[in-house]
Amino acid sequence: MTSSADGHSWVSFTTCCRNFRLDDGRFQRYFRLTRAQFDDLLARVGARMSRQDTNYRRSIPAAERLSIFLATGDSFRTIANSFPVGASTVASIVSDGVTEIWDSLVEEFMAVPTTEDWRAIAQKFEERWNFPLCCGAIDGKHVVLKAPANSGSQFFNYKGTFSIVLLAVVDADYCFRIIDVGGYGRTSDGGILANSAFGQALRAGNLKLPSDRVLSVHAQRGPLPHVFVADEAFPLRADLMRPFPGRIVPRERRVFNYRLSRARLVVEDAFGMLSSQWRIYRRVMEVRPELAERCVKATCVLHNFLRRTAPTAAVREGLPSGVVLPLPGLGRVAANNPAREAIRIRETFTDYFSAEGSLSWQNTII
Repeated sequence: MTSSADGHSWVSFTTCCRNFRLDDGRFQRYFRLTRAQFDDLLARVGARMSRQDTNYRRSIPAAERLSIFLATGDSFRTIANSFPVGASTVASIVSDGVTEIWDSLVEEFMAVPTTEDWRAIAQKFEERWNFPLCCGAIDGKHVVLKAPANSGSQFFNYKGTFSIVLLAVVDADYCFRIIDVGGYGRTSDGGILANSAFGQALRAGNLKLPSDRVLSVHAQRGPLPHVFVADEAFPLRADLMRPFPGRIVPRERRVFNYRLSRARLVVEDAFGMLSSQWRIYRRVMEVRPELAERCVKATCVLHNFLRRTAPTAAVREGLPSGVVLPLPGLGRVAANNPAREAIRIRETFTDYFSAEGSLSWQNTII
């Protein structure tokens, strides 16, 4: 069933929205964004979502199409009963909507960072998370799918489910700056990075990162490159810092692991916000992998839109007193052979974090 010519679906939708708009909390719980953000988003994507009326039926208005899209996460049949439209209409709106959302928002809310952007990101990481020269935290997230037909074991991951992988670079404000979606679930995070456009650009030196910088004028350590931080599943590189492995490590290395963990938590928190905000991450996605990829991309750019247009961004300003963060890299040793320069850079950060770059609480926590 689709919207009828007499407009019953649109009337019920208009009544529903009018009631929601009388209650800010109810509106936000249902649509997962404020009324102002909904209107802002509609102004940005409405032209792309609009359809022509025909001689046989009135088209579904852009506001209703956007509302249906924001309801994704429930089954298409459940959404269809809520508006009401046909399940096939919901499927079509979602399939078109993910591309329309991405195309409308990506240039403003997830453009590839420039050198100045990387420099600003690094400054915020130093101010908020006490890790200098850090341009982002990297991690991968498995998005669970219904087993694709004739896919063999490509999508089958170590958790025993079928998935595609979202590889993300997240800044100090929990925003996604670069994403790569669609890696097979069976592939390791390190393999996903190596095969991604971001990983290839990082390896080729094409990301336009800022010039090397000296950490402190009080120590003769020389300039260091700008880096990304990751967990032990990723390789150690001159531009990618991972924790020291092992359960028994010297105090200085435990300090480094803590400081890296503190900076790296932003990507885990961003994934947590994404899963909390969008219901598609709470259940198995019963769509083709190609559509799942586009859904993930759309929700990531919407995540950035919501954070940057929120009246007050919820930013963790510091570590609460008495909170102990787990140290990463305990007991897992990835099979990689880091170059000497990468080892030197990590040791330099380690020396700095235990000397003039130390924090008053770090020794207590480790």
